Amino acid sequence: MAWVGVDHPRYKWVALSNTTLGTLIATINTSIVLISLPAIFNGLRLDPLQPDNVSYLLWMLMGYMLITAVLVVTLGRLGDIWGRVRIYNAGFLIFTVTSVVLSLDPYHGGTGALWLIGWRVAQAIGGSMLMANSAAIITDAFPSRQRGMALGVNMVAGIAGSFIGLVLGGLLAEWNWRSIFWVNVPIGVLGTLWAYRSLHEAGVRKPARMDWWGNITFAVGLTALLAGITYGIQPYRGHTMGWTNPWVLAGLIGGAVVLAVFCLVESRVTEPMFPLGLFRNAMFAGGNTATLLGSIARGGLQFMLIIWLQGIWLPLHGYDYADTPLWAGIYLVPLTVGFLAAGPVAGHLSDRLGARLFAAAGFVAMAASFAGLLLLPTDFGYPLFAFLVFLNGIGGGLYAAPNTSVIMSSVPADARGAASGMRATFQNAGMVLSIGVFFSLMVAGLAGSLPGTLTAGLTAQGVPAHAAHALAGVPPVGVLFAAFLGYNPIQQLLGPHVLGALPASNARTLTGREFFPHLISGPFHNGLVVVFSLAIAMALVAAAASLIRGRTAPATPDLPVQSIPGTRISGVLRDGASAALPRAALTLVDPNGRQIARGTARGDGSYELTVPAPGSYVLIAAADGHQPQAVPVAVDGHTLSRDLTLAALRPGARIRGTVRAASSGRPLADARVTLVDAEGEAVATRTTGPDGSYGFTGLAAGEYTVIARGYSPVSTAVTLDGMGESGFDLLLGRADEADT
Repeated sequence: MAWVGVDHPRYKWVALSNTTLGTLIATINTSIVLISLPAIFNGLRLDPLQPDNVSYLLWMLMGYMLITAVLVVTLGRLGDIWGRVRIYNAGFLIFTVTSVVLSLDPYHGGTGALWLIGWRVAQAIGGSMLMANSAAIITDAFPSRQRGMALGVNMVAGIAGSFIGLVLGGLLAEWNWRSIFWVNVPIGVLGTLWAYRSLHEAGVRKPARMDWWGNITFAVGLTALLAGITYGIQPYRGHTMGWTNPWVLAGLIGGAVVLAVFCLVESRVTEPMFPLGLFRNAMFAGGNTATLLGSIARGGLQFMLIIWLQGIWLPLHGYDYADTPLWAGIYLVPLTVGFLAAGPVAGHLSDRLGARLFAAAGFVAMAASFAGLLLLPTDFGYPLFAFLVFLNGIGGGLYAAPNTSVIMSSVPADARGAASGMRATFQNAGMVLSIGVFFSLMVAGLAGSLPGTLTAGLTAQGVPAHAAHALAGVPPVGVLFAAFLGYNPIQQLLGPHVLGALPASNARTLTGREFFPHLISGPFHNGLVVVFSLAIAMALVAAAASLIRGRTAPATPDLPVQSIPGTRISGVLRDGASAALPRAALTLVDPNGRQIARGTARGDGSYELTVPAPGSYVLIAAADGHQPQAVPVAVDGHTLSRDLTLAALRPGARIRGTVRAASSGRPLADARVTLVDAEGEAVATRTTGPDGSYGFTGLAAGEYTVIARGYSPVSTAVTLDGMGESGFDLLLGRADEADT
């Protein structure tokens, strides 16, 4: 293919396709291991019912997600500082190399499991680099009018990857468990070479120091908290779960304390890795709340459906346990189809119609699907089940792209890497939390009814009472993982001595495909009621969060600020030396990029803008020779004070010219001239002097549009090479110059 530069019209599609490939491979890798665990345990010769092996299973499941949850913010912040493309490209390379190493695991048993867990952690570092910066690269490459569509495609690939991995893992694990890592290699090599060759830095890089204390406290706190949850669902000293384990309590309490210290650190440092101030923006806070709750609900659904299909429904319908991973992936295809159908459409329409209603409707659809699944019998009819999981996929597709677009569009350009990482943190932390929350609820539901059900079912087949009671004492989490792995534990738990003493027909019944699924279906459904009830509540709360992200005020261009009643934003503009910046231009825009208010700083640098209605906005400040700044502001009906400091620009390209009346050619004073970059973002605004002159200095190389506003606005395109000066006279039709 012909490689294109960052200023080429096709570059944005190159950036979208490569980042979508990176996001897809990173998320496929999460669920492809999930569905392939039975083959991995068999290949490593691990017994899933051995208590010590439960930890291996959990860390194979959660290690990758835990590392990505911890690192994505840090790596997104590094992208803001060092370059998003640089971090993203390195992630593709690391991900590819570790995929090769994972497929070459030379060991068996616990040592082989530790090899996979350790290298999965290394692979997660590469995956974090991809996920943390892909949305920021797309936001840099696309103008705001197309951003929802582009992010929608990327988000569809990301979340659909977790569903696609289920089918792909089932197919590959049938052949060889190592192939689930081999499949990453050719895709990774292609993507790595393509990324290094075709992607360019197109965003705002903000040189800054690394917030090491913030990174350390965040990593330690979140790791301790999520590790505590991981071990909390394991048995401990006769208890069905480990929530009373001192180490678990230390992880949970200590992790929460360290995260509180992290918040304190971030509120004090000048350049935080996790800009807590972004959460003052209702759109950003609401979007991330919805992301977290939606991720928890979706993660719980995925695990519960796999247990339901592999451990109960498929064996009851005649499938061998060895084949259940493949068929579980196939029967979940409607979930992927629903998501792929709704995601791109929602992303495209949200650009034109707004994102809030799409996101809320998606969560409501998810809640409705959870309610439908809750009412299904354990041995359900597949057509209704397929419709309900398809509806759930539709719901996920409706909310994913609009939700991401709102989050990424609500932050300043130089914070997009951090915002992308924060969004990914909430998404990945939600997946880890879903395992802890939903497994705990399921185990609690099983603990009440499973022992009695096992005892009654076994004794009815002639098993001696003491053997039945011993088997019924197996921790519910062991039975749950057996179902999760599509594994019938009866033969191993009873042993040849007990089975040999039973009539042949009874022994065949106990070790057949249907006895164990029938036995656990009742207790499993009791746990399912609790799990899906919580998922419904989370989806509805997420829908509410989507609706309260802030209100869009009506656009009122070119009206005097003083003529609009409402609340006010005031403050002082200074430069890096604390000197006032008189005549600096201020513009307030709504979430859709429409101008709401504008003004000019006074001689002492002070300013005041009147806002028509409460809501979330972006305040843009620009002064000649200084770096423009855009900050999110939330107006709640009272006067908001916001002082801004604009850093001086290094010498760069300049644009100068004169605005003249179209009919007479005379210079026009007090005309408003705005400079817009290639993304459609306002870089700076100037007011012409008495001689009609204007000027912009310290500009970076790139494409710009100069716009003069008046009776009939005019514009002209400018391409700068980073140095030198360009001159443009603009002929502007004014009301007092119009023909009458």
